[in-house]
Amino acid sequence: MLEITSLQNPKLKKAQKLTERRERNETGLFLIEGYRELKRAFEGKVEIQTLFICPELFLGSNEQALINQIDRSGAEIFTCSSSVFHKLSYRDRPDGLVAVAKQMQRQLRDISFRDTPFLIIAEAIEKPGNLGTILRSADAAGVDGVIVCDRCTDIYNPNVVRASVGTLFTLPVVEATTEETLLWLKEKQIQIAAATPSAQEEFTDADFKGAIAVAVGTEQLGLSDLWMQEAAIRVRIPMHGVADSLNVATATTLLLYEAVRQRACHLLR
Repeated sequence: MLEITSLQNPKLKKAQKLTERRERNETGLFLIEGYRELKRAFEGKVEIQTLFICPELFLGSNEQALINQIDRSGAEIFTCSSSVFHKLSYRDRPDGLVAVAKQMQRQLRDISFRDTPFLIIAEAIEKPGNLGTILRSADAAGVDGVIVCDRCTDIYNPNVVRASVGTLFTLPVVEATTEETLLWLKEKQIQIAAATPSAQEEFTDADFKGAIAVAVGTEQLGLSDLWMQEAAIRVRIPMHGVADSLNVATATTLLLYEAVRQRACHLLR
């Protein structure tokens, strides 16, 4: 296990560049930081190429077992001094684990369904934290997959990985254009449920029990006109205060759990 003590180390500098979107796009690599995130990535068979560790920053006693597994998978492993690791980390309180991994090239055809498909469409989400939180809620609600359309934030942004708490690796997440996604949904006979403050029907009154793709849009403008035109269901979340809408990740979570509630009740009948 090699030790890095200089900030000029080529391996370290190459990893640091992956905080930039251009570098991620050009190399097909991305960063994973944190024990939970790294463990879920490894269990999800993400290809980890390089692992940087700083044992004095570990928060528990389980790190070594995970490091050993990653070592046996063929990854390079480097030990860093605390000062060096803090330069590599993008967290306020790093826990001593940062990996360079290969991006997952998932396609729409890679999404598999249960009997009644249940999806999320996230169109042009701008903030990495919101996209990561949507992925976390999607995992918790048991959706079949998340389709990120016309991306503003790429799914390999370090803050998406962080906000998702590694759930990016626990369910199919696909990037696609609006046009190819709409065509694919029609082929699969999956209805679109669009969330918009201008809808007449409240989300608790809509029928989410069938094959459904819940579509949410940008924080500022909501879904584009094309998605609204193609939606079979349009719903709103009632607002009783001065704000006219919710944060997109919060709204998505409410819609998902209403769908979960309806589907559970339907199965019990």
